[in-house]
Amino acid sequence: MVPLAAGIVVYLYGFCGLKELIFPIALLLFMIPIPSQIYSYLTIPLQLFVSKISVWAAALLGVPVFREGNVIHLPDRTLQVVRACSGMRSMVSLLTLSAVFAYITLKSNLLRTIMFLSGVPIAIFVNMLRVLVVILAFHYLNLDFSRGTPHTILGISVFAIAFVILATLKGVISTWDRSPAQS
Repeated sequence: MVPLAAGIVVYLYGFCGLKELIFPIALLLFMIPIPSQIYSYLTIPLQLFVSKISVWAAALLGVPVFREGNVIHLPDRTLQVVRACSGMRSMVSLLTLSAVFAYITLKSNLLRTIMFLSGVPIAIFVNMLRVLVVILAFHYLNLDFSRGTPHTILGISVFAIAFVILATLKGVISTWDRSPAQS
């Protein structure tokens, strides 16, 4: 469908029209689901990395915690960072958001690329934060944020934090984004 859309634009408006619409057409690539083999290949290392760093941070904060792969053992509970909690879906969403945000607000293609690629570490960071909050909430407050409505609200809140980090990064990056007339 995406090459078809590009072809229709070329047919109706020529390559100049395609040049003007290349970003919206390329953005359509994000609507294509990631094949399950590639999704599995990417989520397993993400699950392990997020588990490892979250347990390390929880241990630094005084939580007695032990990790076996993606299974996190607390004194009263065992948590698992499952495939859905690897952060892959939020990473794709954040990459889409960062691409649109960079395209609309920045002029330099290099800075747009940096802003776009920053979606990956931001998504990983906020996913680690989410797992850490689940661990800390259960250990210190005896609250279960690992399922149901609290889990959904936590996920939305963490995604809002990711957007704030992205907006802050845009503010920093935009200091280097000057047009020639402003220099």
